[in-house]
Amino acid sequence: MSDVAIDLFLSNFILIAIIGTIGVSLYGIVAKPNLIKKIIALTIFTDTANVIAILIGFRRPPSVPPVFTGALTRPPTLEELRAFASSAVDPLPQALVLTAIVIGMAVNLLIIFITLQVFRLYGTVDMRRVRELRG
Repeated sequence: MSDVAIDLFLSNFILIAIIGTIGVSLYGIVAKPNLIKKIIALTIFTDTANVIAILIGFRRPPSVPPVFTGALTRPPTLEELRAFASSAVDPLPQALVLTAIVIGMAVNLLIIFITLQVFRLYGTVDMRRVRELRG
């Protein structure tokens, strides 16, 4: 098999896996009445969104980290800067994903706290049962 065929297969496989993961997580968020399962599905959904953001900034190999170290000893030439710019990974999606991870963790902790309060008040985390108990 050629490198192009392998790259195409892997790209398609990753795309199908991401679409499948999004579908399963959305199903878990919408269809499952258990709050713990909804939290797990929401976490999977946000992690999948983070993977999509990282894939947007990815470049085909050979890729290098977004840190240019060539200017430490001498001024870089224009050709070195162009080569670096064409092979460096985009750092903006990485920074956004780090921020999204921190915000997602805080949101998950808030949702888990609310779920614990629902369990303390009603004795269950099944939303159908909570709706019946609430009246």
